[in-house]
Amino acid sequence: MSFFGGASNVTSAPSDMQARKEEMKQRISQELAVANAQTLINCFKKCITRPSTSLGSSEEACLSRCLNLYMAAFDQVSKSYVNRITRERAAMGAAGPAAGGLDATLL
Repeated sequence: MSFFGGASNVTSAPSDMQARKEEMKQRISQELAVANAQTLINCFKKCITRPSTSLGSSEEACLSRCLNLYMAAFDQVSKSYVNRITRERAAMGAAGPAAGGLDATLL
């Protein structure tokens, strides 16, 4: 069984493996873009309480704090993810991607 739930094909052609990597990268990029947009919307809803043609200093400060907290959380999650992948690779040793190991190009 593969990472995505389908049957594992250990003898995949390199071009097929590359296509799957690219698809995974695209999916991750799209999910990150959606998460970033949702965070911006949430910060905006929290900090901007009334319509106006410009931001007040308290609104600017609120948006700055909100986005800084998001970026700090995103940074921590990213570091934790990279650490987990590194540990999994070390545990798998030299098995390599064809034997079920993780591929560095997915990071």
